[in-house]
Amino acid sequence: MGIPAIQKRRIGAYIIKQMLRKKERFPLVLMLEPLFRCNLHCKGCGKINQPREILEQHLSIDECIGAAEECGAPVVTIAGGEPLLHPDIHSIVQELTRQQRFVYLCTNGLLIDREIAGFSPSPFLTFNIHFDGLAERHDAAVCLEGAFDKATSAIKKLVAAGFRVTTNTTFFKGQTAKDAARLFDHLTPLGVEAMTVAAGFNYENADDQDNFLGREGTKKLFREILQSAKRTWTFNHSGMYLDFLAGNREFECVPWGNPTRSLKGWQRPCYLLNDGYAASFKELMEETAWDRYGVGHDPRCADCMVHCGFEPSAVIETIKNPLQALKVAIRGPGR
Repeated sequence: MGIPAIQKRRIGAYIIKQMLRKKERFPLVLMLEPLFRCNLHCKGCGKINQPREILEQHLSIDECIGAAEECGAPVVTIAGGEPLLHPDIHSIVQELTRQQRFVYLCTNGLLIDREIAGFSPSPFLTFNIHFDGLAERHDAAVCLEGAFDKATSAIKKLVAAGFRVTTNTTFFKGQTAKDAARLFDHLTPLGVEAMTVAAGFNYENADDQDNFLGREGTKKLFREILQSAKRTWTFNHSGMYLDFLAGNREFECVPWGNPTRSLKGWQRPCYLLNDGYAASFKELMEETAWDRYGVGHDPRCADCMVHCGFEPSAVIETIKNPLQALKVAIRGPGR
């Protein structure tokens, strides 16, 4: 959808190469969490509820680059926590982009004014700015008045400086297709390249446990969003994944497609669930009981439709069945 041609070509070539090698499991995106510390305390976040001694730590430059090289994924999403709090974030990004990995730096945008000078525009670097809705809802979700305006200002500054910018929006119970449309209409004219969307995952240790959509609620919301989608809206997803979000098709969750490396090691089984850690990427891939997870296998997965588990399946299916993907593109995802 909103993915640049160079990125599509490289990821497509990477997938075909893995398939020709007959590899059953392979990563597409490394979820890199160099720290858990954040400058916000969002209600629906399950990442930052860590002991103080953990919040004060971060991965070194060598550990971050080593994780990318060990994993080999063509895309690295740097999450957290707030990555711009990492003292070496500029060096980490510089080295990853030098290796021509596509880096998505996730941020709430509050520190852009302070940190932007340390980065250089590149086709391999994208700032992914967090929005949970328009001003009132977003500020309430992140528990900080004025956060929406600061994130909007960050986009304007980044775009003006020549950076690639996408956004990331998580939807919760009570939000409507009209709410989403108003947000997308706000973001699109700012010059964002594409928008990432997801239904909130009910982290077991999130502060707010009452506002997650559930599987059927997710399908209903995204069906309504996509059926009324404007041509000016561009999403940072494959058409097949968006069609899945709307309930038009089913995909198997493949958590190995987006492995997570954090302070504690390689997280089992995925970015959203935490059943312990592997000491190496090889150990994660070879010794994790993957068949125990996913819808119908683990009750914690029952309502999950998040892209970190299902987008890899959708992308692989797009490569395997381009005619079906073309049909979805012609009629429009979710229609």
